[in-house]
Amino acid sequence: MKNYKNYPVSENLLQGRVILVTGAGQGIGRAAALTYANCGATVILHGRKVDKLERIYDEIEALGKAQPVIFSLDFESAIDKDYMAMAQAIAHQLGRLDGILHNAAFLFGTTPLENETFEQWQTLLKVNLMAPFALTRACLPLLKNASDACVIMTVNTHAHHPTAYWGGFAVAKGGVESLVKIQAEEWEMSPNLRINAVIPGPVNSPQRAMTHPGEVKHTLPKPEELMSTYLYLMGPDSKGISGQTIFCQSDK
Repeated sequence: MKNYKNYPVSENLLQGRVILVTGAGQGIGRAAALTYANCGATVILHGRKVDKLERIYDEIEALGKAQPVIFSLDFESAIDKDYMAMAQAIAHQLGRLDGILHNAAFLFGTTPLENETFEQWQTLLKVNLMAPFALTRACLPLLKNASDACVIMTVNTHAHHPTAYWGGFAVAKGGVESLVKIQAEEWEMSPNLRINAVIPGPVNSPQRAMTHPGEVKHTLPKPEELMSTYLYLMGPDSKGISGQTIFCQSDK
């Protein structure tokens, strides 16, 4: 479970590639979208709130990078045909897809299991586990056509090491780790396809602020400081690495 925090960044590393980033409106997703665009990729910006995506769109445009694409979809209400429509729109507008960073996440907050409801678990499993499965499945024909395709799933420390009060969110993210391992085995005979899980660890992000409100933010790394790992795994140098759980920071 090596980390790649010292991986050198090349401006042309992702030149010509099309990469979909879910949850691109803030935090790690936003940092990844900007990083991928800065390294030559055409980025598809996914999120629920169009105004946030438009701000990132404008930032990428101001940098003079490849024109991004905005695709808004609420994973809580989405069904299979919505994911298929999203994949078809990517094929129609861009003609290819070389990578997906699944970073969209949702949680209600930390609480004992006895306080969580059936309906809350439905939402947690749908957004955090079923959505990345369904979107990857819908986009698989495009990924299979790419010469070097990568899927990254952002997981969570409390899913890798299950912890009290993280409930359905940890269960869903733990399921994502299992999904990564299963998919990697099924892709073993397809050398152009790989999938890995990334655990960012404590980071100064909106989600962290919600679950750890009393924490001193400036003591945490910024999302931008973790991007070497996300860049390495999305780029060609990680070809052959699949089914792994990678820590952006030391596994303490």
